[in-house]
Amino acid sequence: MKSLIVAERVCLTTHLAALLFGLAGLVWVLPHPDFILSLPPLGQRLFHWSMAGGGVVYIIAGALTMALHGYRRWGWQPLLSFMGPAVGLSLGSELLGTSTGFPFGHYAYLDGLGYKIASLVPFTIPLSWFYLGFAAYILAYVGLGSKFGRSAEVVHWAIRLAAVGLGAILLTAWDLVLDPAMSQAPVPFWQFQEVGAFFGMPYRNLAGWVGTGVLFMTVAALLWRRVPVTLGRQQLTVPLAVYLANFAFGAVITLTLLDSQFQIPVLLGVMGGVLPALALWRMTPAHPPVLESTAEAVVSLGIPVGASQK
Repeated sequence: MKSLIVAERVCLTTHLAALLFGLAGLVWVLPHPDFILSLPPLGQRLFHWSMAGGGVVYIIAGALTMALHGYRRWGWQPLLSFMGPAVGLSLGSELLGTSTGFPFGHYAYLDGLGYKIASLVPFTIPLSWFYLGFAAYILAYVGLGSKFGRSAEVVHWAIRLAAVGLGAILLTAWDLVLDPAMSQAPVPFWQFQEVGAFFGMPYRNLAGWVGTGVLFMTVAALLWRRVPVTLGRQQLTVPLAVYLANFAFGAVITLTLLDSQFQIPVLLGVMGGVLPALALWRMTPAHPPVLESTAEAVVSLGIPVGASQK
């Protein structure tokens, strides 16, 4: 188990470092080409390599971080029950969107995010849907479950339903800073092929994000049977760190490289994503609740007793 903890920490550190390195390159280095030219040939090659492959590294590292976190907490079956719908359904939405314009509007991916599936969608994109969606859903599910799960008046399906809705909102709040940063900054990674009324984005893009998030989270919630909510606040730190770091990445690019009007979607993202995520983390008890009986510790997914405490 210690090896899994070490692997998770290494992946998280790699993810955060890649985000920070990419942020520095986009916000500070690229606007100062004289700095790039002053580098030795090896330094210039490393910089160009990092700008070309940095997005792939941070997305893969983020997906590995959340996959290891999910496995350590609940085991393979719950992890795959979320990862499968998240990757498969988000890829379907992205292929449909890049082909027809539904549900996100007409857009196309540029270079920098890895090999494109069907020459349309980088393979890293469904991975990013997975790891941010998983972080958002865990925060919502555990936070709401910790607050209301032991109330006789609140049934388990109601918590799962609320977690799906809130998780999709957290996911879409991230897009409020991600889309401007990735499509309208000096170095874009995708572009909208229609002028959108919402700060350059079509409103249906937001509807597509909410709909896609609700879709795969609903399927995952149905596949997840009664997973006990026994995580403490410290054990939610990884999903919270992943969510906040990715939000900050998009927000800093948007606020630094785009017009001041983009402060509005950033503010909306903070209100709809950052503040609720922090509130969910805070409403989780500092330590996992003590289970009253062995039966409460047994998960119908086949996880051994105490697996959620790993």
